Amino acid sequence: MAKTNSGRFFEDYSVGDVLTHAVPRTVGAGERALYHALYPARHALYSSDTFAQASGLAASPLDDMIAFHTVFGKTVPDVSLNAVANLGYAEGRWLKPVWPGDTLTSESEVIGVKQNSNGKSGVVYVRTTGKNQHGEAVLEYVRWVMVRKGNLDAPAPETVIPELNKVVPTETLAVPDGLSFENYDFDLAGEPHRWGDYEVGEQIDHVDGVTIEEAEHMMATRLWQNTAKVHFDTSARPDGTRLIYGGHVISMARALSFNGLANAQMVVGLNAGAHANPCLAGDTVRAWSEVLDKAETSAPGVGAIRLRLVATKGGTPFQLRGEDGKYLPEVLLDLDYWALMPM
Repeated sequence: MAKTNSGRFFEDYSVGDVLTHAVPRTVGAGERALYHALYPARHALYSSDTFAQASGLAASPLDDMIAFHTVFGKTVPDVSLNAVANLGYAEGRWLKPVWPGDTLTSESEVIGVKQNSNGKSGVVYVRTTGKNQHGEAVLEYVRWVMVRKGNLDAPAPETVIPELNKVVPTETLAVPDGLSFENYDFDLAGEPHRWGDYEVGEQIDHVDGVTIEEAEHMMATRLWQNTAKVHFDTSARPDGTRLIYGGHVISMARALSFNGLANAQMVVGLNAGAHANPCLAGDTVRAWSEVLDKAETSAPGVGAIRLRLVATKGGTPFQLRGEDGKYLPEVLLDLDYWALMPM
């Protein structure tokens, strides 16, 4: 009996499978420091205990993306070790803050499968839930991944494609207990722009750029215990390159969006997301955003804003697709999310 894990292939998944992912992870201040070293992250709520306490929280929680990457990383050996590409996201909700000292675990349910027409790979849909040490769900999301077949002669499974909400309903967004922006300090946050200053349809060029370094992206991917071969092993891709982990691009773009959206403090919903084109070391990531929607919440002084965040490796801001309807080659990420902002 083999002692090592070569990962699951497409034919190894069936709808209804529940995958309990190994290696619980206790997260702490070290993750925060490394996150700020890897990305130009400056949102005040995740940088300062006193700022968070003035906003009604007990202390500064860990960045939403630390929770996402940690939960995601647990799933890789069981979901995407033999992936060709991570294709998309939907129905993501951050349900509770993650605090230093919390221990996170992950579990996924297979909710869809579809073999590709080439017979060499297929798409697997999973719903993943991350929980803390109390068994409380802190994060849930759906993602779909293209996975290689190990046995090309394995019969194609019955196609099941789940019906997914295109937008997370605002009434299901979880606002942390006690959160209030009634005493929000705009000077300390870094920008004066509040919820009412943004208009649906408005576009924001975040101006700044960061060049991706080979060592940094591999350090980040190891930090999240993501073991996907394409991020480390140059023999895993035909061109001999290491593919940048898509979450690294998400965090880089989110951090860059501070310039223009410094007050979009908390990410609470992930409506949709696509890694449009591969990102490689040496690419310079830039970002722009578009305001898609706005909604009020029941929390004092807290509004929800729906944003499209686009990461690129060049090109003209606010250009997304070509005349053929496909993403332009310079577009790396198209992410649709809800954030909380002072009204």
